[in-house]
Amino acid sequence: MFKICNTYVHLSPGNESTKEEEEEEEEEMVDPIESVRQKCAETEHCIHTWERLEQCETRVGSRSSTEEDCAEELFDFLHARDHCVAHKLFHSVK
Repeated sequence: MFKICNTYVHLSPGNESTKEEEEEEEEEMVDPIESVRQKCAETEHCIHTWERLEQCETRVGSRSSTEEDCAEELFDFLHARDHCVAHKLFHSVK
């Protein structure tokens, strides 16, 4: 007996699962946080923080010698996106 995705599958001769079937079953499972993150990244506030991050990366990339990094802008974007996700994620989880 094998436990697969919280269900039990009994294997007997002639009823053996193939590796391809198991891979297909695994591919069907989608983590809801990924779709929520994508939707949240498209909100106005997240787009604004993403644009600030891109501007910083362009500015830092154009300089040959700088101590500046874009950590603050990255954290601002991740904070904005995760704040949105926190409010939406648990409504989609069973």
